[in-house]
Amino acid sequence: MIRCLSCTTAVALGLSAPVAWADVTPEEVWQSWQGLATAAGQDLTFDDATQTGDSLVVSGLVLTYTDTLGGSFSASMDRLTFTDNGDGTVSVTMADSYPMTLAFPDDGEGPTALKLTVTQPGTVVTAGGSATETNYAVVAPQVSITLDEGTGPGGQPLETEADLMLTDMTASYVVLTKGEATTLDSTFAAKGMALSLSGKGLDGGGEGTVTLSLADLAGSTKGNFLGVEIMENMAEALNAGFMTQSSLSFGAMTLNVDVVEATGPVKLAGSLTGGSFDLTLDKTKTAYSTGVTGGAFTASGPEIPFPEVAVSFAESAVSFLMPVSKSDQPQDFSMVTKLVDLTVSEDIWALVDPAAILSRGPASFVLDVSGTGYWDQDIMDPAVQKDGAQPPGKLISLTLREVLAKAVGVEVGATGALTFDNDDLVTFDGVPAPSGSVSITIKGANGLIDNLIDMGLLPADEALMPRMMLGLLARPGAGADELTSVIEFKDGGFYANGQKLK
Repeated sequence: MIRCLSCTTAVALGLSAPVAWADVTPEEVWQSWQGLATAAGQDLTFDDATQTGDSLVVSGLVLTYTDTLGGSFSASMDRLTFTDNGDGTVSVTMADSYPMTLAFPDDGEGPTALKLTVTQPGTVVTAGGSATETNYAVVAPQVSITLDEGTGPGGQPLETEADLMLTDMTASYVVLTKGEATTLDSTFAAKGMALSLSGKGLDGGGEGTVTLSLADLAGSTKGNFLGVEIMENMAEALNAGFMTQSSLSFGAMTLNVDVVEATGPVKLAGSLTGGSFDLTLDKTKTAYSTGVTGGAFTASGPEIPFPEVAVSFAESAVSFLMPVSKSDQPQDFSMVTKLVDLTVSEDIWALVDPAAILSRGPASFVLDVSGTGYWDQDIMDPAVQKDGAQPPGKLISLTLREVLAKAVGVEVGATGALTFDNDDLVTFDGVPAPSGSVSITIKGANGLIDNLIDMGLLPADEALMPRMMLGLLARPGAGADELTSVIEFKDGGFYANGQKLK
């Protein structure tokens, strides 16, 4: 749903950037709208476009879009008016509300169709620029989307009410047309967003409410969009110049879920201090990142064996960068995943450690790696086979920038760098032979073993084996209960602190 809305908002609302206006006519602005819809893979039809004085009046406008999974979107406007302001700009006016329909493949679970109403009273849209580079600006005190009707699997009516509202919204975009390509550069901001849902489940067995609020939304989209036919093959589209870059950020978030099931009430409450999302796709790479900060969530329900579960964290994030096109030269890649300062409520701890022997300190998990490699094939080409016996690319180097696991009083960290010989697939049983080293630091391992013995989870005689392994693979570090180890790959062998293991 969000994807469909983002695709069509530019056409339906005329979001644009305030710039120094050049001369543009109503007819040119209307042509720009049609070009943008076509570039986005949408179908735009209308009954009539009539010049009336200084205005061009378009009637019976219908915008539709169908994705590759069988979902579809449509919006219709009875009347759309482009008025020449006499200063080189054009005002765009439309009804305060218009209908929208979304349809989804019937998977037997979720909704199959939604009928919505978009309401935007007081919206002011201005267009300027030229026929080939048109600029739009919008100020909307309030934009809301209301669910009028929904159906589930087999045409079952949904007993659901839903409303999404954006307040104090400003937006902008610039559309540049050059041949078959359309370039879009857009931004938007909103003081707040509020979503409310209420109703019964598809099986009629439960009912409840969901509310979500976000503050200080901001986003941008840049892209170079090509014709629909070439976009069907992403590899060809990328090589022909297709690119897109999008970002979204928000401030404080609150979430409340209150549902009554047959077994009893279920409640979930949560908050974040902020979050962000970024995506870039072009011929050289795809880059994706998302993260949230300041998370705090509580949950209760009949399946939870105590009154309430509480979880909090300082940061959670995932990101990756990788090449997407065929090459014979090494290209950069990276991946980061992290969960920082995770804490859980004492009730959860009491299930596994009622005597409070283990450390309750915040847990953290970080994996931050980078490297170089390349694809032997265009992995974005639908015709390319990616599941064959041979991998579709080669790994050249790998750097462990940070590997961290910290919990229950133990902290394990690692850094290092490796290179790989793709001509040697024998030494390490089909894996390109590595060269390089990894440094590992372990803190609190012996203390954890002692704690597990005290808890009765590890017999004292069986603790000898892990202590011996630590002694063989690691050496004492600078601090108390600290061990270090250097793992090396060299001369076709595998070494730990200079001792050959393979």
